Amino acid sequence: MEGLKGIHHVTAITSSAEKNYEFFTYVLGMRLVKKTVNQDDIQTYHLFFADDKGSPGTDMTFFDFPGIPKGSHGTNEIYQTSFRVPSDEALTYWVDRFDCLDVKHAGIQEQFGKKIVPFVDFDDQRYQLISDENNVGVEAGIPWQKGPIPLDYAITGLGPIIIRVADFTDFKEMLEKVLQFTYIQEENELHLFEVGQGGNGAQVIVEHNKTMPNARQGYGTVHHVAFRVEDRSVLDAWTNRMESFGFATSGNVNRYYFESLYFRITNQILFELATEEPGFMVDEPYETLGEKLALPPFLEEKREQIEKMVRPIDTVRSTIQF
Repeated sequence: MEGLKGIHHVTAITSSAEKNYEFFTYVLGMRLVKKTVNQDDIQTYHLFFADDKGSPGTDMTFFDFPGIPKGSHGTNEIYQTSFRVPSDEALTYWVDRFDCLDVKHAGIQEQFGKKIVPFVDFDDQRYQLISDENNVGVEAGIPWQKGPIPLDYAITGLGPIIIRVADFTDFKEMLEKVLQFTYIQEENELHLFEVGQGGNGAQVIVEHNKTMPNARQGYGTVHHVAFRVEDRSVLDAWTNRMESFGFATSGNVNRYYFESLYFRITNQILFELATEEPGFMVDEPYETLGEKLALPPFLEEKREQIEKMVRPIDTVRSTIQF
């Protein structure tokens, strides 16, 4: 059967959709390509930040569940999200930018032979920038052409996802035997896996950690990670595969912008498989992506109700010159 192609998106939880929009747009220079609501909790914003065209494999998305407490980091969680930048030189630019904007970071480091810069946002959500210099594998996306970051340094998509687990043996077996990842190497108690064409856009890094308490989900933590499949027929094949291995799945879920399959690992970590099509321009033109509240057809009849539940956020950028 056709395998996974790499990372599709990462979804996290924020304490403030407004602050989240400001941070990703004006600090990180990622494009808001969809402003919508959580389809399972329509009082909650769902914001999608991605590359210039909202390409699969480039989007980091956020829920702002009303009243949710702050999460706590620990084991058995998707701990950190990486963003790809074109070169080692770009990381120097970002360190200077973070210093100017008072973004907490740990400076330039090295991980599996690649340069990285770990940093956090206002919620203590954990990220890192990773250099694509000498990277091979899944192609990067297209930097936001009208964003605030010079194109030679701008973020071009998602890099390796870092996951902490207490039971590494079972998790490794699941990645290899079920999801068809390949084990690459170990470094400082971190274990590198990749799938499909490999490279920064198709990697998972697993930390074996039995000493920390279980993570508790809340704002400042990741909700789930999604991996890419070609289309609905491949997704259906994966549904059959996951269920044949004894996983309880959601079955096909039509999110309008893509179709999805959900299942849990270690009873705590939520994985999703998502199709590449139809994408975020199915209901908005390229020029004004993310500037209005977009609703899939099955929620359009509730627009008046939804607009009363979510406060307005001004996300018009087509008229702004950075």
